[in-house]
Amino acid sequence: MSAPTREEAWELFCDWTESGSLRKHVLGVEAAMRAYARKYGEDEELWAATAILHDLDYERYPDPTSGHPRIALQLFEERGYPRGLIDAVAGHATYLNVPRETRIAKALFAVDELTGFITAVALVRPSGIAGMTPKSVKKKLKQPSFAAAVNREEMRQGAEALGEDFDGHIAFVIGALEPHADALGLAGS
Repeated sequence: MSAPTREEAWELFCDWTESGSLRKHVLGVEAAMRAYARKYGEDEELWAATAILHDLDYERYPDPTSGHPRIALQLFEERGYPRGLIDAVAGHATYLNVPRETRIAKALFAVDELTGFITAVALVRPSGIAGMTPKSVKKKLKQPSFAAAVNREEMRQGAEALGEDFDGHIAFVIGALEPHADALGLAGS
């Protein structure tokens, strides 16, 4: 089984997804996944492709009972993508009850929601992501009305399953996103 290149993954994702915010989301997840791949000595290109493809079918088939990520998973199987990529995408959707047994699956689960939450925090700060600390992220985590759809407990569980301290994990993901602030729309006003 051969993995798609990063460029092939991005082209496929853009064929399926028009939403600028969803495109920025997967690019943010890619930045965090690449950083963790480097930290752990893993295949950075595979981790990048997995990050980009994890929400492939979300825009077209958002229904968790019949759609996302089932349609994408079927496509990945048909294309002979690596089991690690397929299992990681399946595992990021908790409602599928697919165990996250590999490091790539644990990393995708750990960074997906957190990347979105950090993005939300950056968007309400005049300085964007610049100078953001775990303390400022955790302050917003305590406000249930802020990014209310984000499951706070899953973010903590993701860091724990990955073997990372929660504060350190937050700082690591901020650090992964910060160099891409302009492309991700997180540079502030």
